[in-house]
Amino acid sequence: MSPQQLSQSVRRVAIVGGARIPFARSDGPYATASNQQMLTAALDGLVERYGLQEPGAVGEFVAGAVLKHSRDFNLARETVLGSTLHPRTPAYDIQQACGTGLQAVIAAANKIALGQTESAVAGGADTASDAPLGVNDSLRRILLEARRAKSAGARLRALAKVRPGHLVPDIPRNAEPRTGLSMGEHAAVTARAWGIPREAQDELAATSHRRLAAAYERGLFQDLVVPFRGLARDQNLRPGSTVEKLASLKPVFGLGHPDPTMTAGNSTPLTDGAATVLLASEEWARERGLEPLAYLTAYETAAVDFVGGDVAGGEDGLLMAPAHAVPRMLERAGLGLDDFDLVEIHEAFASQVLATLAAWEKQGLGSVDRARLNVAGSSLATGHPFAATGARIVATLAKLLTERDAPARGLISVCAAGGQGVTAILERA
Repeated sequence: MSPQQLSQSVRRVAIVGGARIPFARSDGPYATASNQQMLTAALDGLVERYGLQEPGAVGEFVAGAVLKHSRDFNLARETVLGSTLHPRTPAYDIQQACGTGLQAVIAAANKIALGQTESAVAGGADTASDAPLGVNDSLRRILLEARRAKSAGARLRALAKVRPGHLVPDIPRNAEPRTGLSMGEHAAVTARAWGIPREAQDELAATSHRRLAAAYERGLFQDLVVPFRGLARDQNLRPGSTVEKLASLKPVFGLGHPDPTMTAGNSTPLTDGAATVLLASEEWARERGLEPLAYLTAYETAAVDFVGGDVAGGEDGLLMAPAHAVPRMLERAGLGLDDFDLVEIHEAFASQVLATLAAWEKQGLGSVDRARLNVAGSSLATGHPFAATGARIVATLAKLLTERDAPARGLISVCAAGGQGVTAILERA
């Protein structure tokens, strides 16, 4: 197929709707809920809302999780089998750290755009409460040695090597394997590099909470959030957050340097939750009498060298890949930041959002009007179940675009562990 024929055959991909469960702080209401249980609850909410129970209603389900037990090896498919979606619906897993939910949307959209399926559901789930505990590596080696033993005596000799210290499990760490630094410590390096002040971070965090509270009050999430285990709203939401209250919190990252600025209040908490998005061709939506909320029209990924690159200078900070992905995507689409009615930047940390905005401005993209930025709050207020965040943002932005006169356009920017970033454009015709 020639490039011209391929271009003519690519179809628009509609965002039809979304469903998620309220996000909860770790070790709270969802402490005993698995990734599969949370993702199933979100998926069932979507199936019920859009009548997707019959065979063939959904062509494919793609989802993932970052913190996965061995039992989650086939998470998406097992979720389908435990849900009200028809069991003949194929499914597969995907993972790109905090970009997982948005990458799942992109993977589903590509098949719809190429005519390989008419509809798909994308999403993600993560639980920090039920994080997998690994067997101590030394104990694992002893157990493998015992398994390979050819005699009972050899097996006993291997097992006799077990010591009390071998029984201590390997607990997942929020640290980059290449550097040993947590995501928060990496963000603190970036905050210093870009000179991001504490007050600006606290203001962004307080605004996120105020705007999320207002969005709930005006009913924005009425058809996006499905109650689960006693929660009807995101548990991390603090409607009364103010800069003054946040200013009283002590810094928790970058403590080895003068004047640390990052606190628990301007950083996202460990969170449990799940989110899903329904995507389809225009023909599929029309046949079902469903009005698309928006269309996914462009996407771009990028990565930075956060190990050996310009980390101290800020360009290669762990969470700065969207600062590279967005300019490429905008150039390819022939757009500028001023062409967007709404901008959604995942708030892993307030400092990271502000550093990304500063980088875009330094690159000549211009500034983002704060009145258009995260207008319904974002991760600082909702929380951040890693793989669920991208799907949450897509569904929320699509719904927000329906409140504006067409045409309307929204930008999505998601940073991810490993020095990666995933970005996308949604449009309402």
